[in-house]
Amino acid sequence: MTAPSEDRENPMATTKPESESGEAREPGAPAPTGPIAPDQAPKTGTGDSNIKDHERWQRFAVSDPAPEPPRPGRLRALGRGLRRAARSEWTLAGLFSLLLAVAMTWPLARDLDHVIPHDLGDPLLQAYTLGWLGDALRNDPGGIWGTNSFWPATDSFLFTDTLLGYAPLALAVTDATSALVVYNLLFIGTFGLAFLGMYALLRQLGARVAGSAVGAAAFAYAPWKLAHLGHLNVLSSGAIVLALAMLARGHGYSMRGGLRPERQRPGWALAGWLVALWQFSIGVALGLTFVYIMLAIAVVVGCFWLVKRPPLKWKTLAADGLGGVVFSLGVLWIADRHAAVATAYPETVRDYGYVEWFSPTWQSFIIAPEESRLWGAAHEAARVDLTWPPEQTLLVGFTLLALALAGLSWSVWSGWQRFWLALGIGVTTALAMGPRFLDDGAWAWRLLYDYAPGFDAVRTPGRMVLYITILLAILAAGTLTRIADGADELAHEARIDRRLKVRAPRRVHALLFLPMALVLAEGMSSAPNHEPPAAPVAVSELDGPVLFLPSDGRDTRVQFWTVDGFVDMANGSAAFTPTETTGIREMSKSFPSDESIAALRDAGIETVVVVPDWLPGSEWAGMETGGDPYGVDVERTDTAVVYDLNP
Repeated sequence: MTAPSEDRENPMATTKPESESGEAREPGAPAPTGPIAPDQAPKTGTGDSNIKDHERWQRFAVSDPAPEPPRPGRLRALGRGLRRAARSEWTLAGLFSLLLAVAMTWPLARDLDHVIPHDLGDPLLQAYTLGWLGDALRNDPGGIWGTNSFWPATDSFLFTDTLLGYAPLALAVTDATSALVVYNLLFIGTFGLAFLGMYALLRQLGARVAGSAVGAAAFAYAPWKLAHLGHLNVLSSGAIVLALAMLARGHGYSMRGGLRPERQRPGWALAGWLVALWQFSIGVALGLTFVYIMLAIAVVVGCFWLVKRPPLKWKTLAADGLGGVVFSLGVLWIADRHAAVATAYPETVRDYGYVEWFSPTWQSFIIAPEESRLWGAAHEAARVDLTWPPEQTLLVGFTLLALALAGLSWSVWSGWQRFWLALGIGVTTALAMGPRFLDDGAWAWRLLYDYAPGFDAVRTPGRMVLYITILLAILAAGTLTRIADGADELAHEARIDRRLKVRAPRRVHALLFLPMALVLAEGMSSAPNHEPPAAPVAVSELDGPVLFLPSDGRDTRVQFWTVDGFVDMANGSAAFTPTETTGIREMSKSFPSDESIAALRDAGIETVVVVPDWLPGSEWAGMETGGDPYGVDVERTDTAVVYDLNP
């Protein structure tokens, strides 16, 4: 094959032969021997006979430009845009995230309106919380902080995570059935958002598709999450990684490419701050540590900028300024409400020894919860020695651990990046162990407990395993990305045509998705779905304040029943129990004695509802419900005994 001639750059160079003077002539025609008079110059069709030859050819070449194709109509352009969007990576990732969430939680999607996942405790409490949130926003937004539970306590909405970020969907809750539907949709959605958010973060950091997908699955379906299937507030972690992905994209940062000013997207940076605030508004169970993580990242990035002074667009600085202010004001507003509750109710503070009871041990990180379909039965003996297994079974997944360990020595991430990831895993592990870490956690959790506002009210340090999972997923994605890059390098070296850039066949890259099957197998749940029991009475028709007996852990069912009307009641279950509620429970333990009735009247209770089926095994087991106390109207049904203390 001969090298292409330089004349090919000019398509007109080969159309006509030229004389030495550069003038064009017909083949075989005699060359001009003398000067040509102006009136004898060849015509160009332009009316100008004094134009130089090269100008003639140029005009000839462009004299009749091809007509521009007609622009497509608006509907056709919209259709093309929709087709491109439908084929985009993010559309496919979002659809896959949703379908995977439905499959991993099946058959919940089939039974949205009459069951609730995992148990009848905290899930019903949070379904009730959504109901109260929607009712208050519709009817009395100013009174949102005081629920009908824990009467006569104030600000009882803040006794547990408020799920305030779910307000738009909470507006759809109007009764018990709609409360179940909304709760279950959010439950499924938490897994989908966790997968999509982690996938976005890993892709932004520089991982390949397969590594990002496996890392996202490991984060969304980590085995330790199975013990928290009854905690919607803990499952709602997807916005954490999504916010980090948006902030990284907004600042043009990736682990493979570093900080690239030309890739800054101020809009993404602002969106990242807003998503971070939304995460905090869901609840402080995860929001508290996330705020401190954001603060730590801001300090590190700020120091880096002061030393390196990388160029930042003024729009990026404006987005950070606006987003940071909105985030800070929102966090301070919610934190101030919680601080007021902590001041009014000293019982919110957790004793350090109490925190130790819920803290994990070294072995906890390789022990699966009983809800694990794959490892639950195999780890039953290991759970016997744990003081509170639901918070101490913190297996992140053996597949994830293997890939992450491999990534410490063989990864697409640099040596320093792997060092900082390993250091982060060590620090978060020390914090997750709480008082059970070395020297009673004196150099880890104890520092947060003593000096960081809000941590003295946290009873479950083990939930820091969330950040361990994130860091391990980044390491694992680096391992698989390195394998994918290596496969492409081998294919490129073996190419026949050296001018082409060759990648490994798609079937080779498809093999890198195989670890996802193992990850999902470890994340499968054996926990059943439950149908909430019907209320024993028409709750909305009771005269409040009401006291349901027994009043114990089953108060979450009572709270769920009150979605029908939200009658004031002394019952309630939350992160802590107010002293007033404890006092009313003590008064009722001798009910229906005259002393108990008088004490409850003085406390303001109007109606007492006894559920006989709940009495055996409770602290009210000896209650006699056959008599009619003096001055009290008694109504008996098949499922309840209703006492009107002030007829």
